[in-house]
Amino acid sequence: MNELARQLLSTLQRYPKRFMGGLGALLLGTGVTAFGIAPIDDGIEQLPVRQLVEAVQPTTVAAQDALAAPVPFVLFRSDVTRRDDNAASLLQRLGVNDTEASAFLRRDAVAQALLQGPAGKLVMAETGDDQRLQRLTARWLPSDDSDSYRRLVVERTAAGLTARTETAEFTKAVRLSSGTVRSSLFAATDAARLPDGIASQLADLFSGEIDFRRDLRAGDTFSVVYEALEADGEVLKYGRLLSAEFVNQGKSHQMLWFEEPGQKGAFYTFEGQSLRRAFLASPLAFSRVSSGYGMRFHPISGGRKAHLGVDYAAPTGTPVRSVADGVVEFAGWQRGYGNVIHIQHRQNKTTVYAHLSRIDVRKGQRVGQSDRIGAVGSTGASTGPHLHFEFKVANQHQDPLNIARNNEGLPISSSSRKAFSQVAGAMRLKLASAATLVQASAD
Repeated sequence: MNELARQLLSTLQRYPKRFMGGLGALLLGTGVTAFGIAPIDDGIEQLPVRQLVEAVQPTTVAAQDALAAPVPFVLFRSDVTRRDDNAASLLQRLGVNDTEASAFLRRDAVAQALLQGPAGKLVMAETGDDQRLQRLTARWLPSDDSDSYRRLVVERTAAGLTARTETAEFTKAVRLSSGTVRSSLFAATDAARLPDGIASQLADLFSGEIDFRRDLRAGDTFSVVYEALEADGEVLKYGRLLSAEFVNQGKSHQMLWFEEPGQKGAFYTFEGQSLRRAFLASPLAFSRVSSGYGMRFHPISGGRKAHLGVDYAAPTGTPVRSVADGVVEFAGWQRGYGNVIHIQHRQNKTTVYAHLSRIDVRKGQRVGQSDRIGAVGSTGASTGPHLHFEFKVANQHQDPLNIARNNEGLPISSSSRKAFSQVAGAMRLKLASAATLVQASAD
């Protein structure tokens, strides 16, 4: 062992660098690592030392029984009233198990408004963990077409349940939507979840420029901006179409709603040309043409015969509207027409509405454009529910599908041009956003 030590010492003296390199490699290979710690500078002891003292107010600790108190539990549920509802069935759907509340809704004169009148009232109930009613709120539209709604509030107080009714103004919200035509316009609006009233306005406004029976193509697109009228954050009904774009066969058609000061609002192109026509394109809001104007095979008498009007297929009871301002010239039964209405308009023009199930006007009555005058039926010489519609000029029949194309609108006044341009600019941005949002969701 002493001989080995002497040899190592001799080698270290002769080759110090090689010996230390080999020793380092050996230590690294065996996982041994050396660490060096630099001595702390002696000057650190000379740094000044300052002591800070601050009083601390301990937080008051809540009593154990307060921490253990349960958090109040409130459950919210909503539904709409149904035609066959009673107090018990409605409360059951709302998750309320409260015989006192059921009895109160039946006997209280104010609360009875909940189940009176048309069904479809929006109802929200609040209950505790015992399923007892704490608060019930119902909202519905009044009988008149106003900008307000009715609200019923039933609340639990220290004295028991109370009820009151209120009248409140709608909150107007702007909605955006767009879609692509695959088969028909109304199939596309349904797919885009567009409200029926807004879809009807869209069809009416562009019917003077687009023949939706002949010109519509798969791939046509539309974008719309419209009003939603909200009651306490819930949509109770939809308002007016504010702006729209329809691209038919690559050609863009645009419009927006604008109200000039002191005048009734109207729809205009983005260049300021009014879209209001003297005649609507159709006497029905939702329909399809089942028989056009011209020669056809008569379904009852047989053989080819001139069809001097247009037939619109629609269910019995579908509202029929006047296509223009005028005076009722005839309203009653007329041979093969069944229940029929003749309306006289300006410039010696007349419209005829036949096979009605009911008549809602009388001879000599003045009617406005879009006023309801009757309902679709199958009276007279008819094979099924539909509306037969005629258009005559100087007692000469014309193709009704062309009447809306023959009326030009008036331009915006020069005094309102600046305000109109501002509204048009804002609506262009909203229409662009509508198309982008739907495209993004579809992708």
